[in-house]
Amino acid sequence: MDDQVTLPAPRADWALFLDFDGTLVDIAAHPDAVAVSPELHGLLRTLTQTLHGAVAIVSGRSLNGLDALLNGALPAMAGIHGLERRDGRGQIYRPMDRTESFAEARAALSAFVEQHPGTTLEDKGNALTLHYRGAPELAGEAEALLRTQCEALGEEFRLLRGKQVLELKPAGHHKGTVVEAFLAEAPFAGRTPVFLGDDVTDEDAFAVVNRLGGHSIRVGTDRPTAARYQLASVNAALQWLGSLPEQID
Repeated sequence: MDDQVTLPAPRADWALFLDFDGTLVDIAAHPDAVAVSPELHGLLRTLTQTLHGAVAIVSGRSLNGLDALLNGALPAMAGIHGLERRDGRGQIYRPMDRTESFAEARAALSAFVEQHPGTTLEDKGNALTLHYRGAPELAGEAEALLRTQCEALGEEFRLLRGKQVLELKPAGHHKGTVVEAFLAEAPFAGRTPVFLGDDVTDEDAFAVVNRLGGHSIRVGTDRPTAARYQLASVNAALQWLGSLPEQID
């Protein structure tokens, strides 16, 4: 991984992919508690204009949740780590709804949250997310529960681990597959992919971007990563992103 001072020189042919929590906004104790400034809305619109639409958010949040926070700042977004995607034209893609097969897992996670203050269940329909940032001492117990539920659901499901968060979701969809899907269509096709992310769930995207000759940039320095560059914090990431339009112009 290269040092922060050797970040790649901005180019007009980039396709920019951005994680949300921990990359564009600081992680909050609860998903609903994040603060999104008007300046971030403006930055995303400016970047989208500068790169002729080739900017997308790729997040663990749902599309509805992202729209509520970003107020239409950009059209292209992917949610639930690749389980849903909206292209630059506004077309939405989702895999088959597996809500019914999640019934027992949903009930087990709901019971866990009721019994353990500081934990939160985020029900995304096709995915179940358990947050335990408010009770970090429950990490082992929470992972054991999710692992048991994942094994019961079979090989078509996957357990994702993040920063004091665990997610149970259908396999075969992740941030790397989303990046490839965007790059197969306008306005992203033919451009050099650049991905900014902070969490373990971004490593799939880093791997894809590296394979395609793009630029992978991790926000944070607290663990090993496949990313080839790094930025120290959310603030550093926002400052760098804010400098791109002028440098590209």
